Amino acid sequence: MVTRTMTNGRELPDGGLSAEEQAVVERIEQENIDFLRLQFTDILGTVKNVSIPASQAEKAFQKGIYFDGSSIEGFVRIQESDMRLDPDPETFAVLPWRRKDDGGAARLICDVVDTETGEPFSGDPRHVLQRAIDRAAEMGFTLNAGPEPEFFIFAKDEGTATTQPHDTGGYFDLGPKDLASDMRREMIYALEEMNFEVESSHHEVADGQHEISFKYADALATADNIATFRSVVRAVAEMHDVHATFMPKPIARINGSGMHTHLSLFTEDGVNAFYDSDDEFNLSETAYHFLAGILEHAPAITAIANPTVNSYKRLVPGYEAPVYVAWSDVNRSALVRKPAARTPASSRIELRSPDPTANPYLALAVMLQAGLDGIDRGLEAPDPVRENIYEFDEDKREEYGIETLPGSLGEAIDALEADDVVLDALGEHVAGKFTEAKRKEFAEYKTAVSAWETDRYLEKF
Repeated sequence: MVTRTMTNGRELPDGGLSAEEQAVVERIEQENIDFLRLQFTDILGTVKNVSIPASQAEKAFQKGIYFDGSSIEGFVRIQESDMRLDPDPETFAVLPWRRKDDGGAARLICDVVDTETGEPFSGDPRHVLQRAIDRAAEMGFTLNAGPEPEFFIFAKDEGTATTQPHDTGGYFDLGPKDLASDMRREMIYALEEMNFEVESSHHEVADGQHEISFKYADALATADNIATFRSVVRAVAEMHDVHATFMPKPIARINGSGMHTHLSLFTEDGVNAFYDSDDEFNLSETAYHFLAGILEHAPAITAIANPTVNSYKRLVPGYEAPVYVAWSDVNRSALVRKPAARTPASSRIELRSPDPTANPYLALAVMLQAGLDGIDRGLEAPDPVRENIYEFDEDKREEYGIETLPGSLGEAIDALEADDVVLDALGEHVAGKFTEAKRKEFAEYKTAVSAWETDRYLEKF
């Protein structure tokens, strides 16, 4: 019998549909869906999509949808441009803001396949993460991740986004200062319709800044959720004629937007491998080794988790953004925090440096591979730092052995290129294309003249 092998290893009769695919086809009819958006991301994390009539769903599942990979950032050259999208039926979701009486739209997240080899494309960020997940599985683990993405809502001026905050609310404020509570509620409703389990939402510290937290999930689902979350937030904001941005530091001298990420490993039988009731911090040896791996590879991880020039305007002392490579259970000045755990299952660590411009697939892949490297090598975690590191001078940080994260995108790329573990986590194709793009971005930044420079020097000299 002829079979087709899916990118997740499933084998199906050629021309047939799996039970999951058949369920999607049936739901398309039930929900009166007219169009499907086949979604994927480029290496830099930008969501791309191809729209097809819903009547083509079976064909998409059976044969995939072909597209020109040479037009996508970091994919392939013009002479090797044919790529294929294989939709993942588990990611089917109706787009709530596109629901109409006469038909609506839905999305499917896709894996990218190299048509020459029939193998997963090495430049597909989702495949990069799947490789990390597969390695964890070989070691007997599954990664659960819970992100906390923050964002700003800004007013528009004749359709153009400004940096004027939509409101003047502060941390946990209520109306009338928090003018976006109704908008956040609409975002939550839309997310819930797309199968999110939203845990909380609130106004953040800065004017116009917000956070919506959703429940942790396995690594692949979490990365899919982050990509979806950003699209939903921006779509709902547009319907209110305002602009939502995940730019880490859109306004100087106020808090920036981060994406603190909670991480834990579970064993094959569903036990939290990070929990140990006999430890002072309820962390197991596995957790400490994983934590040590994160700390050792933190500079290189930063290039992926904080991938823009603007990311490093957030990573400065004094604005609650962690820049010091240390861990703690009691303060937020350290790079990694051990949150209080109500149950054994909730024992975890929190990496506080990532921001929401990160490609979620690559970011989770390098975090996971760094932690697994710590386990594989039996790395020892340093003692926790329970003092406010922001108040340390350079001598005291040196005494404690506390290093600082890269101070610019250029420094972060240097650290990435010097870290074989993180480079291997990305794979040769992604590592090469990513560093090439980011070197170019940083070079363009260094030659640009900012408003700060003209304001300070134009009339003075």
